[in-house]
Amino acid sequence: MTMSPTSSAAPKGMDSPIVPKILKVMSRLNIAAYRATGGRVGGTWRVGSAFRKGVPICLLTTKGRKTGKPRTQPLLFMPDGDRVIIVASQGGLPKDPLWYLNLCADPRVTVQVRRDARRMLARTATPEERAALWPRLVAVYADFDKYQSWTEREIPVVICEPA
Repeated sequence: MTMSPTSSAAPKGMDSPIVPKILKVMSRLNIAAYRATGGRVGGTWRVGSAFRKGVPICLLTTKGRKTGKPRTQPLLFMPDGDRVIIVASQGGLPKDPLWYLNLCADPRVTVQVRRDARRMLARTATPEERAALWPRLVAVYADFDKYQSWTEREIPVVICEPA
């Protein structure tokens, strides 16, 4: 997965149909480890710009907009007081992730940080909020800027607030 220095497209192969399948399996393993250990295993992301200083992971559970079933995803997050800030980057792929579409349809979510699971309301940050939060998110995980450069969509920032 290499890019030319002047390219802003996602690395070659990221749009392969196998990528979502790999991500799904890895997510399931991460969720199982996270739940079994209260986040001691699977609670920190150490890939890319997070290699040296890990980024915390939460478990976000949404209601499937088509099935109505609970859907859980491990996601990087930034704590912000009693709020949890997440980014619908999907690694810079061209479409929004399914979990984001689910919370747009029903903003009632559960966010688990370590062993603490809270009911929250999720919403997309306003343009002003996104402008204020984006530099802080990039300070936590610099690859978010790279992902934004790989896609034409504006990557949504999601604010989860206590219900």
